Amino acid sequence: MRSRNISACCIQATCSQKTQKGVAMALLWRRMKVLVTVVMVNLFIFILISRNNGQEKGDLNKVHLPTKPFWSKVVPNQAYWNLQQQVLDLQNNPILTANYSTDDLPHWLNDTALTSDPCHADFKVTTQVKDYNSLPGRFKDFLVYMRCRSYPLLVDQPDLCMDPPFLLLAIKSLAPHFDRRQAIRESWGRSGVLANRTVKTVFLLGNTSEVDHHPDLSDMLRYESSRHHDIVQWDYRDSFFNLTVKEVLFLGWIETHCPGAQYIFKGDDDVFVNTYSILQFLGGLSAPKAKDLFVGDVITNAGPHRDKKVKYFIPESMYVGVYPPYAGGGGYLYSGDLAARLHNVSKRVALYPIDDVYTGMCLRKLGLAPEKHKGFRTFDIEEKYRANPCAYKSLMLVHPRTPQEMIKIWAWLSDPHLNCQKF
Repeated sequence: MRSRNISACCIQATCSQKTQKGVAMALLWRRMKVLVTVVMVNLFIFILISRNNGQEKGDLNKVHLPTKPFWSKVVPNQAYWNLQQQVLDLQNNPILTANYSTDDLPHWLNDTALTSDPCHADFKVTTQVKDYNSLPGRFKDFLVYMRCRSYPLLVDQPDLCMDPPFLLLAIKSLAPHFDRRQAIRESWGRSGVLANRTVKTVFLLGNTSEVDHHPDLSDMLRYESSRHHDIVQWDYRDSFFNLTVKEVLFLGWIETHCPGAQYIFKGDDDVFVNTYSILQFLGGLSAPKAKDLFVGDVITNAGPHRDKKVKYFIPESMYVGVYPPYAGGGGYLYSGDLAARLHNVSKRVALYPIDDVYTGMCLRKLGLAPEKHKGFRTFDIEEKYRANPCAYKSLMLVHPRTPQEMIKIWAWLSDPHLNCQKF
């Protein structure tokens, strides 16, 4: 019995050894397969890289000729403003212009009127805009003088920015609006030092004309200017559609007369501005944010009104497409650095009869967009809050307000005992 048990144990030991040897062989075989696979993959990658390097070296000496032009020739737009913008884009892009030979230059790009005096009446537009004769008078006047960007100064303030201001308040006004200007001077637009910052105010005017049945106010304006030294007036027809002209002229005036202004607020003379709030906002800006600053009540996804009864009516013969984002013209705030760039780029953007839209077009050309800020209320605040002083504490702009309301609200905000913690 004992010898039989010993034999059985030997047999089991032998089987166990064979099993272990078999497992070891299987593991070895699997490792060999993995190793071979890795070697083959690396070899394949090496061959591919070597082949590609060889092709690239060969391509360095090989000239590739394009089969067609990268820039396609521009088809003229039927809308007059769009066409004028196409012309400016082509004139300012030598790559596109080079795509045309002298003989091949299209007539709409080779218009001799473009090189003549741009401030002469352009009566060719009467035939270039298909429905010109049916347009309102303000449109006809704008189109005839659309290319003019230079008008003489009637009243200037060359020393206004001798001490460069931290904030320049530039207010669009009309000659007869004496009460609005005076209310602004006595309230939010008071020049001087406010919250340890230098603030200057300038009022931007065009010329009133007999055509619009305005009385002659030139003597009164000269007196106002001599007393307050804050009137800048150009000799052009001051109308709604010419507000864009005022915008372009002002940007040029900043560059020559007030290049040191760090920030500019530009707005209408029927708004209330919380100058305290603006200065507080500007004081908290980072350097990168300040450089491209342009904030206001931003309107997006808008387009031209096609109803002739609307003040902002634009016919399809004038403009097609959507508007870029733009800040409502009641008022917006931007940096002095950006003002210089806006002036430069405005030369490459055709004048458009709505000034706030035009400014949005210039920003788009710079690759920028205005930033919406909830402190700008160009469509007013809820009626139930309008008599509450604390409703204006955190706002920057409210539109519209009468001269009397401006003075009253400013007195509220200037009261050191005003407590708005519970509001």
